Amino acid sequence: MVSEKKSVKMKLSFCGGADTVTGANFLLEGPIGSLEGEYKRILIDCGLVQGSKLADDVNWEPFPYDPKLIDYLFITHAHIDHIGKIPKIINEGFQGKIYSTTATKDLAPAMLEDTSHILGRNTEDGLDKIYSAENTKRAFSLWEGVDYHQVINIPGGFQVSFKDAGHILGSGIVEITFNGKKIAFTGDLGNSPSPFLRDTEFVTDADYLVMESVYGDRLHEGRDMRKQMLQEVIQDNVKRKGTLMIPCFSLERSQELLFEIDTLAENGRIPLVPFFLDSPLAIKLTEVYKKHEDLFNENAKKIIKSGDDIFMFPGLYITLDTEASKAIFKHPDPKIIIAGSGMSSGGRIVHHETNYLPNPNNTLLLTGYQAAGSLGRLIQEGAKSVRIAGEIVQVQAKVFTIYGYSGHKDSDGLLDFVDHAKEKVKKVFVVMGEPKSALFLVQKIRDYLGISAFAPAKGDIVELEF
Repeated sequence: MVSEKKSVKMKLSFCGGADTVTGANFLLEGPIGSLEGEYKRILIDCGLVQGSKLADDVNWEPFPYDPKLIDYLFITHAHIDHIGKIPKIINEGFQGKIYSTTATKDLAPAMLEDTSHILGRNTEDGLDKIYSAENTKRAFSLWEGVDYHQVINIPGGFQVSFKDAGHILGSGIVEITFNGKKIAFTGDLGNSPSPFLRDTEFVTDADYLVMESVYGDRLHEGRDMRKQMLQEVIQDNVKRKGTLMIPCFSLERSQELLFEIDTLAENGRIPLVPFFLDSPLAIKLTEVYKKHEDLFNENAKKIIKSGDDIFMFPGLYITLDTEASKAIFKHPDPKIIIAGSGMSSGGRIVHHETNYLPNPNNTLLLTGYQAAGSLGRLIQEGAKSVRIAGEIVQVQAKVFTIYGYSGHKDSDGLLDFVDHAKEKVKKVFVVMGEPKSALFLVQKIRDYLGISAFAPAKGDIVELEF
């Protein structure tokens, strides 16, 4: 007769990513065996809290755990709100193992170097010591990249693997199995189908689900509609002989827009006017994307095989250095500028906004989530003037938003994701969303699927049976 395994109580702490979209940081910990003192601490993501700036001051508060005691850190994907505090946890003594998909590991150096370049200038708060080259180097000496579905065996009986989240290149859903029970951390879930990434994989056998809710209370436009809207905004800008500014996240959004514009240009749906990719980080990351074409969907692979560079089209200028960026201003209209950052919280886009927002012939196109308090959100909500680098800038340009270019699932997509897990899942913890968005999704999951769902607050700790 085989005796049943004795269940254990594990603690799940919501150290970040609750009550807000950014700053993902979750801790799973507990006893792992019959011997006294056997204990494991597994961290999921270690991201910066971002709002009106690259890093809010709350980031420099102490971690609610001892970094020296963390055994493993699993990274869902390479966005800074999921990896941006890795230098801090390293600086405070973390010596465990870091795992992610190989593509995430390849994207992370450029992302962390860019963040360190900005934050490392701060000597008053000691950020130069945190965001140092030594800490970044140390992080990658502890970091291992793995394939999707590759099982990582952790001493004590844990098995961990990644499913494709479809959010950005390399994004993964972290599945942790112990004692016959499974918990899945979604990270950010992609707005599938993507123009060139594979679709989000579903989780069907998890007992517990920790999932994002960025667009938990909103729906996106359809794929065809968003491309039509992009086409119309470009055509309208050309007609008015203006400058079209597209604040764009360097990772994924820039590559997606390049792909969409390439498709429109190849099919003669937009005029061939000068386009400027004015983001050194996006330029570097696009090269990483090209190295991982094996992770693209079949349609994108087919286009590439035909000889088309999906991230390049006639009239596209790559402005890597500062002087080339400044020279854009002298280039006659109409023209189109894609530049970081996506929420206008820094980067080259703010200089273009200073120059072009006051002109009613120009256009600002927002294609991604705009965090509360960010410059992008203020403009999106109709501000007639904004402060940029201490200067008051009048907003006379036309402002458009296309929600369909979000890299996140919308409310219906998130509900469908949970629906695929409903046969087994016992509890759903809704995180990584503004409170109203998270609570809306919680109620939707309860009402439509009859599943126990909660929106934890930052600092909450729940006990789970494994």
